[in-house]
Amino acid sequence: MHSSAAVRRWSIGYGVLVAAHLGALLAGADDLADVTQCLLMPVLAGVLWTATRWPRGHTVTWAFGALAASFLGDAVPRLLDGDAAFLAMVGCFLLAQVSYVVAFAPRARRSVVRTRPAWLVVYGAVLVGLVALCAPHAGTLLVPVAVYGGVLTAMAVLATGLGRLGAIGGAVFLLSDALIALARFVPGWDLPGQGVAVMLTYAVGQALLVAAVASDNRARRRARPTTLAVRTPTTTRDNVVAFVAVRRVGV
Repeated sequence: MHSSAAVRRWSIGYGVLVAAHLGALLAGADDLADVTQCLLMPVLAGVLWTATRWPRGHTVTWAFGALAASFLGDAVPRLLDGDAAFLAMVGCFLLAQVSYVVAFAPRARRSVVRTRPAWLVVYGAVLVGLVALCAPHAGTLLVPVAVYGGVLTAMAVLATGLGRLGAIGGAVFLLSDALIALARFVPGWDLPGQGVAVMLTYAVGQALLVAAVASDNRARRRARPTTLAVRTPTTTRDNVVAFVAVRRVGV
């Protein structure tokens, strides 16, 4: 059986790993940075596993899929070069975003789509602005980048259905990928500490999404016993009535 102590251990491990990765980036220790980045998502999956209980259900299952695809997005491009590496990264993280969209879709009624539709204008403006900045220099990569941007924005919108943690996590993840796109396609883009900023927002965004998914799982499990408690007496009375009726017929 999982315990809060296990959640703390995995969470501390993730925090230490993130710190080690950022430190490696700042120190120019490329090998250590590669190893620690590839370990981020497996350790975060450990956090999600220990922070949730059976029945984990739809949202948790698809969140694990998103973490697995994110791991591939961190690892696979290191085996390739140039545009092939970039497309591999985009493809893997596209799968991750699709998985998150599927995970969060059942909470759409609690998201800004239904509760604050005016916010859709803000998310749409961010997407249009980002694509517009990248388009002049994206060339043949414009279509995959635009598709990825659309799915990424949809993930951030639907993540608001998991509450504040989900909303912030989705927005921070969107920021991380926006920084990558700007550095790749906008000439002269030179953000100080670009690599550290990308990975910090990536690690924090993913962690917040996992925390939101775990919180949603706890809320659903707390609601389940209440539902059963309400239904059980009715079922029992119905069974007793049926039994008495059979006995009377037998008499």
